[in-house]
Amino acid sequence: MSLVDELKSAVSPRAALLVLGVLALQLLFIASYVGALHDPKPKDVPFGVVAPQQAAAALMGRLEKLPGEPLDPRTVADEAEATRQIRNRDIDGALVVDPRGRTDTLLVASGGGKVLAATLETMFTRLEAAERRELRTVDVAPASAHDFNGLSAFYLVIGWCVGGYICAAILAISAGSRPANRERAVIRLATLALYSALGGLGGAVIVGPVLGALPGSVAALWGLGTLVVFAVGATTLALQSLFGIVGIGLAILLVVVAGNPSAGGAFPLPMLPPFWQAIGPALPPGAGTWAARSIAYFKGNDLTASLLVLSAWAVVGTAVTVVMSSLRRAPESERIASEVA
Repeated sequence: MSLVDELKSAVSPRAALLVLGVLALQLLFIASYVGALHDPKPKDVPFGVVAPQQAAAALMGRLEKLPGEPLDPRTVADEAEATRQIRNRDIDGALVVDPRGRTDTLLVASGGGKVLAATLETMFTRLEAAERRELRTVDVAPASAHDFNGLSAFYLVIGWCVGGYICAAILAISAGSRPANRERAVIRLATLALYSALGGLGGAVIVGPVLGALPGSVAALWGLGTLVVFAVGATTLALQSLFGIVGIGLAILLVVVAGNPSAGGAFPLPMLPPFWQAIGPALPPGAGTWAARSIAYFKGNDLTASLLVLSAWAVVGTAVTVVMSSLRRAPESERIASEVA
């Protein structure tokens, strides 16, 4: 047998295509992570300004003209209103100008991302020094002392996402990418739902009572974790029903390659490039990270959009899986002949 024949026997055309697909996935992984995280800069950060009317207009003008447009400033009535908006996650920080003294107050929320809070503090320390004024910083939604760089919520959600697509992949590998009938699809989804509930509870207990990394309601985190795992798992089942084993790679592309760097975990969304900033909230890792931080540090404020995103992935994934399992499948002999060809 010639070398060419040996190669054809050892690596089928289908296997070669899959290997090329893996290579593309690997390169996309590098491009996505490095592209999103190599040069974080604040851009259009929602920011409040509390100052007397004339001073506010001048300060707004200065902030709007900062190089690179790091801030999206808007006037706020008073410090209490600025604090409320930060805790509601409407803005990420605020400057409260003291018209009677020379010390102004910067309000931040490290629970939403320590890197962004530190960046705002550095920026305004420099700006205040240029005006010969001093700055004091107040953290109105502080991250836990055991939550280094505010990353615990992000890693928790990533763990839930990994569990979701691995569970779905195992269900497919063990019994075929597409369920043989609707009943088996329902069984797979029910199995995934049970796994999701257990995984959600386990993650919430580990980051809460066991490690003390995240404050907030364990029950709320459990519910969120169940939804994250099921959303990712149902999406993976749907992709496998549509594309076979390639669906696992597509799930990794969606959740790991695109979703993780755009989730606002390592760097909050306003510090990511426009593309990743745009897609992050629409993907499970981003929606889950936002929701987990809201539960842990913002008293559950501004959860609705993230929960709707996760619910949409779960519902669509479930529907596609059930519909695909209901379609008439080609006889086994035809499928084998097609694969050989």
